[in-house]
Amino acid sequence: MANILLTQQCVRSCPYCFAKKHMADSEPDDILTWDNLIYIADLMEQSGEMGISLLGGEPTLHPNFVDFCIYLLERRFHVNIFTSGIMGEKMFNECERVLSGINPDRLSFVCNVNNPDKSSFSELENVKRFLKTFGHLTTAGFNIYKPDFNFDFIFQYVNEFGLRRHLRLGLAHPIPGKHNSYVPIDKMKQMAQRLIDYLPVMERLKIKGGFDCGFPLCIFTEEQLGKLYKHNIGRLSFGCGPAIDIGPDMTVWGCFPLSNTHKKSIYEFDTMRDIRNYYLDLHQKVRTEVGGIFEACDDCVYREEQLCMGGCLAHSYNHFLNEPNIRFKEIYQ
Repeated sequence: MANILLTQQCVRSCPYCFAKKHMADSEPDDILTWDNLIYIADLMEQSGEMGISLLGGEPTLHPNFVDFCIYLLERRFHVNIFTSGIMGEKMFNECERVLSGINPDRLSFVCNVNNPDKSSFSELENVKRFLKTFGHLTTAGFNIYKPDFNFDFIFQYVNEFGLRRHLRLGLAHPIPGKHNSYVPIDKMKQMAQRLIDYLPVMERLKIKGGFDCGFPLCIFTEEQLGKLYKHNIGRLSFGCGPAIDIGPDMTVWGCFPLSNTHKKSIYEFDTMRDIRNYYLDLHQKVRTEVGGIFEACDDCVYREEQLCMGGCLAHSYNHFLNEPNIRFKEIYQ
């Protein structure tokens, strides 16, 4: 599933944001055009990929957001929208009128929520308004950027607004050469224990937690892995593959933490598979140079068998910032 950025603008300034530098370098009026949306939809359909994620920035800031959604739904795509839930009155009313009754098999939201203690009153009111209307279509997303995180408030959201009983857990990663908040490597095991401590509550509430990419397997003990395995009914992944992002200017890159490197034009590729293979090959070269975020990743049997990818590549890229260009030349582009 490709991620299409409708706009680079956002309504929040999260301390962990891995797209902040990317958006800051973009023009304020840089938004996806109809022609570019149609080109991307054609490319994906011809590639046999009928799932599209819309994001930003905040995708609902795009003036044609609702029309884009209807167009893609009419073309039989499944549309998944990553949003903060914060939108103006006019846009919210239009979304409520047009989108709230769409079949959940066709349209879904991931609402990335922040702890209420770090949010303004108006932000919280906007989020609750969104969840009250779209909760039945929505999965909560939470980005972990410090080891002592707290997502008790999400349980309340799930029960109060009827959200899907799944929690999408992201792990904030460093932007190579930049400054954002993320869990440092030496605190990851502490973060892992905190997550395990939440499992009894999540199981009691029948809420399943799923990992986004970048969680290393070895931050969990064998006992913790057993608990996670049972909690997720055997569906447990420690992968870190290319998440193809497409910008409004039709550039593509392998994932947001690496958006400062290796950008290409979508017009250089014939299919989505070509794009994915390009970044798979590139990322494999990086992993050949630096196996993972820990020294033990170099000869880890679980990494060799691809049960774990060694954590986020952004950590690996940080190794290359202040060294001579002595590795594969593609790494430094």
